[in-house]
Amino acid sequence: MRIDKWLWAARFFKTRAVASRACELGRIECNGQPVKPSREIRPGDRLRVRTEGGTYELNVLGLSEMRGPAAVAQTLYAETEESKQARQQLAEQRKLTPRIEALHEGKISKRDRRRFNWIRGKA
Repeated sequence: MRIDKWLWAARFFKTRAVASRACELGRIECNGQPVKPSREIRPGDRLRVRTEGGTYELNVLGLSEMRGPAAVAQTLYAETEESKQARQQLAEQRKLTPRIEALHEGKISKRDRRRFNWIRGKA
């Protein structure tokens, strides 16, 4: 089965086109190597999937040609414990960081923009 089709069926991406694009950009690795969208995937393969939600380390358990309910999609893979912990830590960090956009009303002055960029680490 093609990896882009599996990523779509496992609900990591909303469309197959987005899954294919992620493969082309090198955001998907299979057994430690970047893959093309047409790469064949088998149960037992180890994947690293980088999405906006974080980085997932997965073991492929099953294959599905169809995109089904989320409960069925979760049976296609097993996420490693290290991956779960890393994503939880990242989520906690996001919660603790202040929302700078919400602190200011109106147009931001040049001085304030520079200060915000310095806080964010964008120099």
